[in-house]
Amino acid sequence: MPDTGLIEFISELESKGELQRIHSFVDPVLEIAEITDRVTKAKGKALLFENTGTDFPVLINAFGSEKRMAMAIGRTNLNDAGEEISKIFESLPESANGFINKISALPGLIRLSGLLPSRSKRKGRCQQVIHNDPDLGILPVLKCWPHDAGRFVTLPMVHTIHPVTRKTNVGMYRMQVLGNNSTGMHWQLHKTGANHFEAWKKTGERMPVSVALGGDPVYTYAATAPLPENIDEYLLAGFLRKKKVRLVKCITNDLYVPEDADIVIEGFVDPKEELVWEGPFGDHTGFYSLADWYPRFHVTCITHARNAVYPATIVGIPPQEDALLAMATEKIFLNPIKLTLQPEVTDLHMPDAGVAHNLVIVKINKSYSGQGMKVISSLLGAGQMMFTKYMIVVDGNINIRHYGEVFRHVIENTDFSRDLNYFKGPLDVLDHASDGFAFGGKLGIDSTIKTNEEKKNRIAASERSDQNEYSLPDKLKEKDLITGYYSSFGDSGVSFLVLSADNYTDNIVVEKIKKELLQFGSLSSIKLVFVVDRGVDANDLYSVAWQVLGNTDPVRDHFLLPGGTLFIDATFKAFTTGGFMRKWPNIVCSDQKTIETINRKWNDLGINGLLESPSIRKMKMLYPGNEEITI
Repeated sequence: MPDTGLIEFISELESKGELQRIHSFVDPVLEIAEITDRVTKAKGKALLFENTGTDFPVLINAFGSEKRMAMAIGRTNLNDAGEEISKIFESLPESANGFINKISALPGLIRLSGLLPSRSKRKGRCQQVIHNDPDLGILPVLKCWPHDAGRFVTLPMVHTIHPVTRKTNVGMYRMQVLGNNSTGMHWQLHKTGANHFEAWKKTGERMPVSVALGGDPVYTYAATAPLPENIDEYLLAGFLRKKKVRLVKCITNDLYVPEDADIVIEGFVDPKEELVWEGPFGDHTGFYSLADWYPRFHVTCITHARNAVYPATIVGIPPQEDALLAMATEKIFLNPIKLTLQPEVTDLHMPDAGVAHNLVIVKINKSYSGQGMKVISSLLGAGQMMFTKYMIVVDGNINIRHYGEVFRHVIENTDFSRDLNYFKGPLDVLDHASDGFAFGGKLGIDSTIKTNEEKKNRIAASERSDQNEYSLPDKLKEKDLITGYYSSFGDSGVSFLVLSADNYTDNIVVEKIKKELLQFGSLSSIKLVFVVDRGVDANDLYSVAWQVLGNTDPVRDHFLLPGGTLFIDATFKAFTTGGFMRKWPNIVCSDQKTIETINRKWNDLGINGLLESPSIRKMKMLYPGNEEITI
C-alpha cells in the first residue's frame, strides 16, 4: 500500500526491523545530528526521536540503506524502477530522438496511465491544523554542526511557479531559520527555483513559495531527482508509486502541495527586498559551504497533520544518507541515458567519496578508437552532469563499484600524458577548490582498453616498482617534508604514493616535495603521487579520495612529471604562496562538548553498544581556525 504521510512509512519501517525509536529527550541543537552521524556511518536503522522538546517527533536516516531507499519509492529493490522506466523509453516513438525529447514525451504516456497529479478542492491531511500566526519555533528544526549559522530545515520540498509559463517546480533547497517567521532560501545559481526567482523579479510582484515536509517519502526523492524543468516532479512520484499524487491548494497562496504532507510552510519571497546573509552550513561535500547572499522567505502560515512527523537529514563528511538518494538516481536514470544519449554506456556510478558531482565512473561497451573521449565529451554536457569535476571512463570486465579493481584498471590502461582531457566549465556552487565561483577545472580520464591505433607512442603502464623506490617516502620523511605516507609499492601492478604534508606552517612544502621527486631520478614505476594535508591519515584511502576530489582543481593542481607520473596537490590552498582568492572552508565535525554529552546519554537511547563519534578521528583533519580560513 502507498504511504499516507510519514506515520505509515514509519509503521512499515518498524514492521521490517528498520526503525529505532528513541524515547528519551534529545536536543535538536547538535545532539540529534551527532547521534545520527554515528548511526548512519555504522549502517544503522532509521531513527525516530520522539522527545524533541516540541509536539513533533523527528524522523531521520529514513533513506539510509538501499533497502529503505527502495521502500521509500515503493519497490523491493532499486533496480525495479529503472527497468520500468527503461520499458517506457523503449516504447517511445523513434521520432522522439534525444534524451530531452524522450523525457518530454513522458507526460503524455503517464497521462494515459492515469498517474497525473490531481487537484482537490477540499482541505488535505496536511491542513488539519492551521497556524495563521506562524511561529517556526514550534518545529524541531535541527542545528547540525557547531559552526552552522543556526538551525536549518534540511529536507524541504520547495514549491514554486514560473510567473509566465506557469510551470511548477519542486526542489530541495536548505532553509536557515532567521526568526519566528522567516528563513533564508538557498536556491543555488543553477537551480530551477533560482530561475523562477529571476523571472519574478521582472514582474515586480511577490513570488509565492510553499514548503512541504514529509508525506509519502517518494516525494522527497522526486524533489531531488535530476528532471528537466518541463517535467512535474509529482509525475515521477506518481509513476514510482503507481498512484496519482493528490494536491491541495495552500491557505495563503495559490500553490498546490501534496494533501498527505505532514507539515506545510506557506509564504512568499519579495524580489524587491534586499538579500540576506545565509550560512555557513556543514554541507554534503563534507566542508562548510560559506555564507553568501540569498533571498528571504517570509512565512505567512504553517499547517500540519494532527499526527505530523518532522523529517530531517544531516549531511557532512561522507558517507551520509544522501548517498542513497544518489544511488536511486543511478539505478532509475541509467537506462534512459543508455537508450537516448549514450547507447554504449553499460553502467554509471557516483562514489560516496565524490559527493555526487566530484567523481563519476562510466563503463562503456567500446568498439572503436576515441570512443572513451567521445563519451566524456557528450556526458559532461548533459543536464546535471555538467557539474562533474572528474569523469573516468572504463570498459571490459570490471565492476565499477569495486574501487580497487577500478584503480588498477585505470593504472594499467591510462597514459597520463595522452589520456587526460583537461578543460574548464561550470561547477557546483559548493565546490570550494576552484579559483572562481561555480567555474573551474575539470578532467575526463579515458581509461578504456586501447585499440592498436590508440597504443601508438604510448608510455606503457608499469608493472612493479624496483627496490630503489621503496625508500623514497622514508627519504622525504627524513627531510621533514612529509608527516606520513601510504605506499602501494608492494601491490601487484598498482604503484602510487600518498604523502601527508604540513602545508600550514610551510606554504611551499608541496613545491619542495615535487622538487625532491624530480631529483630522485626514475619515477617510471610510480604512476600517481597524491599530496594531502597533515591531518589526513594517508592509510585511510577513503578519506584520501574524498580530500583529493574535493580539494583540487584538476587544471591547477595536476602536474605531469618526467616518465608519465601524475602529481596531484590535494592540500588546502589558503596558505599557498600568494594566498587563495576565495575563502577556504573547514571540514565538518562535531565538537568535543557535544560528543561527551551524547556519550553520557547513550545508555538511555536504547541503541545497542556505544558507537564512537566519527568526528573523533576526523578532528585531526581540521584546519586552523573555525568554519573557514581567510587569508
